[in-house]
Amino acid sequence: MNKNRNLTNTKRRRKIFAILWSALFAIGTMTLIYFELTALLYILATLGVTAILVIVAVSDLARGEKHSTAPVSVDDSAAIGSGIASTYGTNKS
Repeated sequence: MNKNRNLTNTKRRRKIFAILWSALFAIGTMTLIYFELTALLYILATLGVTAILVIVAVSDLARGEKHSTAPVSVDDSAAIGSGIASTYGTNKS
């Protein structure tokens, strides 16, 4: 029972910290806009996007992929979108 309570408190604490960080960034952004410091806002936005791109590049995305031994199905989805006639399932003999 105590373990469940600690888990619930941990989740609640993480949620509160996430809300506080979001509120802090929102207030900071509104302050920069109000005082017309758009150059600084632009630099901070660029650094933020760069940080997100680095995090995604470094993260282990292959861990989440599940490799399947099932054969890959082939279809003409691209042909339908581009107006090319479908060749899937036609006899060429």
